[in-house]
Amino acid sequence: MQIAVVGAGSWGTALAWLLGRKGLTVWLWGRDAAQIQRIAVERVNHRYLPQARLPDTVQPTTDPAPLQRCAVWVLAVPSGALRAALALNPPAEATLVIAAKGLEPHTGKLLTQVVGETLGNCEARTAVLSGPNLAVELVRGAPTATVAASRSVACAEQVQELFMTPPILRVYTSDDVVGVELGGALKNVYAIGAGISDGVGFGDNTKATLLTRGLAEMIRFGAALGARPETFIGLTGVGDLFATAVSHLSRNYRFGRAIAQGKTAEQARAELGQVAEGYPTALVAQSLAAQLGVEMPLLNAIASILRGERTIHDALESLMTRPPKGEREFEIRLL
Repeated sequence: MQIAVVGAGSWGTALAWLLGRKGLTVWLWGRDAAQIQRIAVERVNHRYLPQARLPDTVQPTTDPAPLQRCAVWVLAVPSGALRAALALNPPAEATLVIAAKGLEPHTGKLLTQVVGETLGNCEARTAVLSGPNLAVELVRGAPTATVAASRSVACAEQVQELFMTPPILRVYTSDDVVGVELGGALKNVYAIGAGISDGVGFGDNTKATLLTRGLAEMIRFGAALGARPETFIGLTGVGDLFATAVSHLSRNYRFGRAIAQGKTAEQARAELGQVAEGYPTALVAQSLAAQLGVEMPLLNAIASILRGERTIHDALESLMTRPPKGEREFEIRLL
């Protein structure tokens, strides 16, 4: 079997490394010719993941032709670049694995919707791969778990088998595609909030409150789009939220800390040098939540800070002076 990994950032490189170690032929595609050439020669992605030496089975390339021989396409590009990646024209029979986490900027569409609009009806061969998965830790061999979600049981199980790599990576399956996608997208917003909180010197009380109430907002948002509440209590919800909001390896957490230091969103993005998906997701999710009539005060506060409409302390005051209410909002039954 030959695998195409489209996107040579940190996560795409990590997944190519993982699959290559299993003896599979992996084509790691990127659009930056100089970067891809350097990876091909030195066998290391110095820009995004210098910790991992790629096995010989991984072939870096800018040529789309070899990708046409691949039975599986792993789409590991930023959410805003997914449509462009699909223009590479995956074979009609190829399994599509969405490894990006976000909503499409400007439209707010789920990435499975973007795939469906671009390629036609391909639900039965499309899966989402999501979970508390930091690329650096994965390539260090730290035990990791993730979820393969698809509306097709056979597709989810195929992706599970492909990526299951004991003792490094354990893969679970799910049929709640919307819940898994939204968990991976929205947790980035609250990870920015966690970085802001730590950056201004608030303590663990504040961050625990932010993450717990953020999780409640994720559940409300997901329910409005047909996701199951219990999905957000799993790996792709609270698990991914925890990992992204506490780790200094997290791009979104570091982005939030830069905001707390007084940088604008654009300055923070330039300093990071990589995409922080939580930034565009916060802006488009705020608009989508308003359309759906979903109450998301924390997300709104974070988005208003990123837009430069409020200071951090003004946003905090607006949150802490809201009318009192009860906590219980959903009865979640876990089987």
